[in-house]
Amino acid sequence: MTGGLASLSRAMTLGFVRDKGALFFTILFPLMFLLIFGVVFKDSGGDRSEVLQIGPVAVFDQMPVDAREGLSEVLEVTRTDDRAGALEQVRKGDVDAAIEQQGGTVTLHYSAADPVTAGTVRGVLESVVQHANLAATGVPPSLTLQAEQVEDESIKPIQYMTPGLIGWAVAVGAAFGAAMTLVTWRQKKILRRLRLAPVSTATVVTARVTVSVGIALLQLAVFIGIASLPYFGLRLTGSWWMAIPLVVAATLAFLSLGLLAGAWAKTPEAASAVTNLIVLPMAFLSGSFFPLDDAPQWLRTVSEIFPLKHLNDSMLDVMVRGEGPASALPTLGLLLGFALVVGFIATRLFRWDDV
Repeated sequence: MTGGLASLSRAMTLGFVRDKGALFFTILFPLMFLLIFGVVFKDSGGDRSEVLQIGPVAVFDQMPVDAREGLSEVLEVTRTDDRAGALEQVRKGDVDAAIEQQGGTVTLHYSAADPVTAGTVRGVLESVVQHANLAATGVPPSLTLQAEQVEDESIKPIQYMTPGLIGWAVAVGAAFGAAMTLVTWRQKKILRRLRLAPVSTATVVTARVTVSVGIALLQLAVFIGIASLPYFGLRLTGSWWMAIPLVVAATLAFLSLGLLAGAWAKTPEAASAVTNLIVLPMAFLSGSFFPLDDAPQWLRTVSEIFPLKHLNDSMLDVMVRGEGPASALPTLGLLLGFALVVGFIATRLFRWDDV
């Protein structure tokens, strides 16, 4: 009995070790999340928030020098007299908040796009106001803090969730569709038959691109349709239709990544693992699920190389922030350029048969 148990245990262990899919989803997949979250949130709360001080703000201007130095460790305060410009920067996400004071009322202007950072700044400001009130010994509290959202108060979190989730869905659909199709067709000798058939390579590629773009546009329509239901309350801005060419260009970019993974991998399990290793970290590090404001600066800089980061930002601009069509043009160029470069590399690795 002991010998049989040992033999079965050894066989099962060898089977697990040789199963690349099982190894990936059991060990590497959870480890990848640990590494991502560990890096992103390693210094959470340690970075300074960028805020604009609109005109004179007594609670800041009258702070003792040592208190001001302590405040500078958590808030990077820049003064401006342009109130409209300051609120616009908050709305666009260029700064975390804007602060102004009228008499005894200190107002914090924040964006609903990042409630976490807004909450952090509000906590710091509440502490500043409280200390200012306590400093006025024997005098009733004279300062109050109020927070105002720079966007329309009716805007809901769904506004900021939808663009990122659409980008992630398009990336998953295009990359996995291309990688798995290429590997499966090569294993089943379908590519060999297509090569011998009176069908040009351009026709095969065009068919794959057409299907991927069609699926991506369907994803866009379904996401917007469901999010726009009264229960969720998505409200699109005037140039939302620019999401269509953005999704098409993004599909080509992620399709090229899938083709690269499929050209390199020899089995469906390997193709799935490689594509996951590309798409999932890219999704987390591109702001599809949560903002990267608490991430280290070097990581935010690295995220700029991911096409999904630029897609998410442009989708947010045209669908929520009310930016014009021209704001999406640089991203369209970047996505198409990425597709050309990565697609060319994929063609160099492409093979019709397993060798």
